[in-house]
Amino acid sequence: QVQLVESGGGLVQAGGSLRLSCAASGRTFSSYAMGWFRQAPGKEREFVVGIDWRGSNTRYADSAKGRFTISRDNAKNTVYLQMNSLKPEDTAVYYCAASAGTRYRTRSYEYDYWGQGTQVTVSS
Repeated sequence: QVQLVESGGGLVQAGGSLRLSCAASGRTFSSYAMGWFRQAPGKEREFVVGIDWRGSNTRYADSAKGRFTISRDNAKNTVYLQMNSLKPEDTAVYYCAASAGTRYRTRSYEYDYWGQGTQVTVSS
């Protein structure tokens, strides 16, 4: 069982930055691949980025490439999402997710545990 708690969301102007954190409970965090998803009002949840269990391999959605960076600290049971050059279209609830497996995943059904989400709002 893994519990995930996101933090770091908020209101930021376009062009600004935010750093999201996802703290995981449990001693087996390092055996999970992790991912970030987001869901904007009226839209389906979409993949943002995934990272493997060691942090060696990552996969970004096209919308995130060059602007977002995922990282993880297994000693702290935490995964991070650094978001730069934010745009109004990045406005969404951002969710952290854990997948029982070592390789990163890109589909929501491949993830086993989800956080409650943190709101990110980017004003123009």
